[in-house]
Amino acid sequence: MTKTRRQFLANSTKILAATSFAGLVPAAASSTYAATPKPSNNDKIVLGLIGARGQGMANLRQALKQPGVECGALCDIDDAILTERSAEINKIQGKAPVVYKDFRKLLDNKDIDAVIIGTPDHWHCYQMIAACEAGKDVYVEKPLANSIDECDLMVAAVRKYNKIVQVGQQQRSGGHWQSAMQFIKSGQLGDLRKTQVWANFNYGAGQPKVPDTPVPAGVDFNMWLGPAPDRSFNKARFHSSWRMFWDYGGGLMTDWGVHLMDMALWAKDVTKLPLSVAASGGNYAFPDRAHETFDTMSVTYQMPDHNITWEHVAGIENGPWGRNYGLAFVGNDATLVIDRSSWDLYPESSGGKYKVPAMPRQTGYDSHEAHLKNWIECLRTRKDPNCTIEMGRLTAIYTHMGNIALRTNSRLVWNEGSKNFGNNAAANALLLPSYRKPWALPKI
Repeated sequence: MTKTRRQFLANSTKILAATSFAGLVPAAASSTYAATPKPSNNDKIVLGLIGARGQGMANLRQALKQPGVECGALCDIDDAILTERSAEINKIQGKAPVVYKDFRKLLDNKDIDAVIIGTPDHWHCYQMIAACEAGKDVYVEKPLANSIDECDLMVAAVRKYNKIVQVGQQQRSGGHWQSAMQFIKSGQLGDLRKTQVWANFNYGAGQPKVPDTPVPAGVDFNMWLGPAPDRSFNKARFHSSWRMFWDYGGGLMTDWGVHLMDMALWAKDVTKLPLSVAASGGNYAFPDRAHETFDTMSVTYQMPDHNITWEHVAGIENGPWGRNYGLAFVGNDATLVIDRSSWDLYPESSGGKYKVPAMPRQTGYDSHEAHLKNWIECLRTRKDPNCTIEMGRLTAIYTHMGNIALRTNSRLVWNEGSKNFGNNAAANALLLPSYRKPWALPKI
């Protein structure tokens, strides 16, 4: 990338071909979206789903549990998925949704109030901005986008169009996560000096390598690729495994990383980028598996008054503190260890006495429904949801920085003035993807 991000933003008033995202201007974040009319609590909310195979459909199921919510439209590039999901929705609500294979037609449907975006990461930016421009509120899956600059564009779009956007970092709505944050912020751990974050999962090793094949019947693979580079069809890069390839995702670092790094940042109410980022690791195992993202990785984030570390080892499911994923908040007086099932306190001792009273394990629960419920409530009240676009942006950038540090084998230092990594040309080249024609990056 020859232009700096500052030049990119300065030139972004020009509208690229094949887009209609005109007039996007950043607006200051606020606690409400007052410019959008407020529906009454009795109003029906009609949802559309873009990307219906996996997490998108899981989100829709939770949304349909809420009173006054129905699914009016469904979009996917796979006929088999459309048929299966449409039948399921019909069974849930007694009414089949309109089905589309082109998300733009769904967004043109005036009966749709809000959309859930469950597509691969490389589609999030374009589709969310298009939805906001079409007047729809949005629930967008994490990570917010597949690049740093796309995250910034998405924040600008949400605040320009005054839309309610919930990012799918559902732990923000989890009761035991909230209780852990309250405990940490109460000061009972003592000074929090280090946060250790890890996620070890078998799926991070990728799928077995297989040869390319013709595109399956009923699949619009060209639409699936969208703005990503053109390439042949391969099952190991498609359903369930696309996130292990840089054009579509960022591996375990961005998939699980956003959930857990979000908690690391929340514990100290971090709103700024780290002072520096350094990483080590690589692809050390599984030569028979198809993946570009790293199977072994360690990242260190230097913060002003503490440090955060990330680690993952794909292909195993054991980890520190007897948990294959989680966080350890290490303070002077105690360490708090947490995952989605529970959190435990490990007090330090002095003179034979605990510095903090021992306490029983605090159990948790799945927070998907609570997160979707919060979004639906905010569609009616027009208040900020539990995971705002700014929160999603910050966490996504932290995880992208980890990947970029290792991909460029460099220590990253962010230059806030130029909005890039200074003279690090290799890292700056990864700030923004090049969209495949006829798709074009929406610009402010």
